[in-house]
Amino acid sequence: MNLFSSFFTFGLLIISMLHTTENSIPQEEKLTYLALGDSYTIGEGVAENERYPNQLVSALAQQGKFSFSKPQIIAKTGWTVDELEAGIQAANTSSEGYDLVTLLIGVNNQYRGRPVSDYEKEFEAMLKRAISLARGKKEHVVVISIPDWGVSPFATNKGVDPKKVASEIDAYNSAKEKICSQYGVAFVEITKDYRKIGAKPEMVVDDQLHPSGLVYSRWTEKILKEVQKMKF
Repeated sequence: MNLFSSFFTFGLLIISMLHTTENSIPQEEKLTYLALGDSYTIGEGVAENERYPNQLVSALAQQGKFSFSKPQIIAKTGWTVDELEAGIQAANTSSEGYDLVTLLIGVNNQYRGRPVSDYEKEFEAMLKRAISLARGKKEHVVVISIPDWGVSPFATNKGVDPKKVASEIDAYNSAKEKICSQYGVAFVEITKDYRKIGAKPEMVVDDQLHPSGLVYSRWTEKILKEVQKMKF
């Protein structure tokens, strides 16, 4: 073998080794996120990137602290707690669980006039479900309070009694927060702020009921603070 052939063979060997090394370096796996809920989680009336789960993932990526894959959302407009449970059972959830799970459910239970006592039992079971989906890590679950739809232009146009709705929403949220406290799960309160802004034209979508992306960005900020405390 001449000198040129030796150098050529050596060069091929180096290239082969570099290629093998590159392929052997494992790619950093992104964290996974499951968002459970109803119209507020699916973002009725807003673009996909304006939904709070999507805004949350984008905010975390911008910070460079946590890298999440696109959130899996199991939510549908009008769902009650039991309907969310049915939706979870019908969905293709990861057998490995998720790094983060958020839960916002209950407004439709209240809207349909169901008693708080029933909601307490159903929500506790759903919270257990959320913790299970978070691989049993309660510290990786975030629950969001129910917004008061009674302040919306839709409610006003329908002649809904805002005081009655507010009282019932407060009772639901009180039960919800108490259960979260019992299980050591983070509870994010967004209702008080929503009551101040929910009637503004820029804060609702075309149906005059559901929040705009501007509202969801405010929720995202509060949820973000809880996620920043987590260790993955």
